[in-house]
Amino acid sequence: MAEVVSGIGPKVKALRKQHGYSLQSLAERADVSAATIHKIEQSDMVPTITTLLKIAAAFGLPVSYFVEDDDDHLPTIYTRPADRRPIYTSHAGLDLASITGPYGDFLMAAAVATVLPGASSGSKPMGHPGEELLYVLSGKLAFTVSDTAYVLTAGDALHFRTQQPHSWRNPSEEDCVVIWMALRPQQ
Repeated sequence: MAEVVSGIGPKVKALRKQHGYSLQSLAERADVSAATIHKIEQSDMVPTITTLLKIAAAFGLPVSYFVEDDDDHLPTIYTRPADRRPIYTSHAGLDLASITGPYGDFLMAAAVATVLPGASSGSKPMGHPGEELLYVLSGKLAFTVSDTAYVLTAGDALHFRTQQPHSWRNPSEEDCVVIWMALRPQQ
């Protein structure tokens, strides 16, 4: 039992770093004080079940994730088309349907993305840690990575490190359907 309890803090810290959350941002998401999260991460405090439930919910994980033996927690996810979960995005005109398991269990996430005509990533290029790989199933997608412009059509792929400034838009009058994968950096 001591081994399970001593593993909670490192799991919380690893997840927080994988998601790129500061102590304060996780505290706000979980409705738990940053000091409490810090103490849990340092194994200076054993969280109550209520606190652990809040932290698990902030990551979209079951509380069992924190108390399972790592060797027993090797997930395999099978997703049928009808079971694809929508993924929230702030980009208008971009619909994402998950085809992978939760980020807390995997380093990679993927979605079937439908980019509506005229939709774009916005006026400013993005940049963040990780990698992305896109494979266009149908339609057309204009993508710019570090000032190099690409026009992707069915069968084209683009793979890049996402710390480079990048942006996208659908310049056509038809939907563009893309398999869009993201790999988060290991901390």
